[in-house]
Formats: sequence, C-alpha cells, structure tokens
Amino acid sequence: MPESIVNTNAEKAQSQAIALFVSDVHLQPTMPRTTQAFIDFLHRHARKARRLYLLGDLFEYWAGDDDIVSPYNQRIADAIKTVSDAGKSVFWLGGNRDFLIGEGFARTTGITLLSEPFITDIAGHRIVLVHGDAQCTDDLDYMAFRAQVRDKEWQRNFLAMPLTQRKEIIDRMRTGSREAQRGKSYEIMDVNPSAIASLFALTETTVMIHGHTHRPAVHHLEWNGRQCVRHVLPDWDCDQEPARGGWLALHDDGTFTRINFDGSAFKQNCIDA
Repeated sequence: MPESIVNTNAEKAQSQAIALFVSDVHLQPTMPRTTQAFIDFLHRHARKARRLYLLGDLFEYWAGDDDIVSPYNQRIADAIKTVSDAGKSVFWLGGNRDFLIGEGFARTTGITLLSEPFITDIAGHRIVLVHGDAQCTDDLDYMAFRAQVRDKEWQRNFLAMPLTQRKEIIDRMRTGSREAQRGKSYEIMDVNPSAIASLFALTETTVMIHGHTHRPAVHHLEWNGRQCVRHVLPDWDCDQEPARGGWLALHDDGTFTRINFDGSAFKQNCIDA
C-alpha cells in the first residue's frame, strides 16, 4: 500500500489531521459504550482537526428534527455542537437511517448539511463523499425503497404525522429490513463495481469515501488512466466483544490514516484490494 495514500501512524492522525471522516455509528440509548466512545472521539479528536465529515447513519434512526428534545438526542447534539463551537467545520451527509436530519438539527448543532454526491478538494485530493447505499444497485428491493423514502412529498407526508406514529412506522421498517437482509448475500448488499466506476467518472475524482456496507477496506483501482482509491469506513459497536469502530483522517501532506475507536492504528477487516 503506497505511503502517499495511507499512513498507519495513529499519533500523527491525532495531532496533524485536517479532516476526519466517520459514519455508521448507529447511536442509540441501548448502546451506552458506543455512545461514550463517539462522544470521546468528538472531544479528544474532532476538536483537533479543521473539518469533521459525518457521512450518514450516525443515528440508528431519526424520526424528525422535533425529536431532538429527547434527552439522548439532545446529548448527542450538544456533543456535536462543542466541535462547531470550537471553530471547526462540521459537515453532515445523511445515511439510510438518518436521512431525515434537517435544518432544525443543523441550526442546533452548527453543522452544514451536504447533498450527495458531494465533491471537495482537500490536501491535493479531489474527493467524492457518499453514504454508500445509493451504490448498492444490485439490491433492487432496497433501491425501490430508497427511492420512495427519499421522495420529498413522501417525506413531507411522513413528517406531518405525530412523532409517536412515525417512530412506530420506523420500528416496523427496521424489523422488516432485518428480516429481508437474512435472505440476501453480502454481494447483493455491497456496492456495485459499475456504480462505483460511474461515480468516479461522473465526479472526475480520484478518492471516494463512504460507509454503509460495514465492510471497512481500502480499494485501489484504475479508472480512465487514473489511479483511484476508495475508502470504506467502519461501523461502530463498542457494546459487543470485540468492540469495533473508527474513522479516517486526512493530513495536510495528503496522507490518510485509519484510526480505531480507541485512537490506535486501525487494523480490523482492513484490506488492500
């Protein structure tokens, strides 16, 4: 793996990172250790970087910005606000679980909402950011569901319902999703190679960062004569053994570092493909 692309020095990531990327924390009250690990990440690491990119599924689910008043959600919002209050730029890109995050949450936390695909230039890299679910095009049932719930009219109608009713619907959706996944292969639920190549071509980028698949990896590929890299972020679960989670750091010299949730060098399921 070229040193210019990935650096495994955890101390460097903590002291010199200019941008951090994290996704799939799946925060929920029933996972207190994961919650505390993420809050520790915000306080100890995110406030040392210039930019923080939250790339979806930060929450296990989000029923609407009117639910921010719940004690748990307010705790997370307050923790994110400490980063923006420290003068850091915090960006949010919705996932398949928390795509209903809106302007109310943004005002409360000081984040900037992004639309995907989002393109940014940092430290000599032209980077495209997505959550990753839109590239799982082999999962036809999910793609149909995604198109439905991302429709603006559907969202307006859904958010007009009482909060308790929305939560009941989401709970049924989550149960149905778990049952549907039991009959699907990992290949179907992973990103489609053609979709990835098309996204590189459309955005004319050389680096892609996403989560969603829970299959952390670094993939090197060549597209149209260019060397490209796709970073897949890990999901978090510190309430089970072995605990897992982490983030990707980008330094001002253009190198990337993959960091474990506890600040050590990230190794779990990381492949160079």
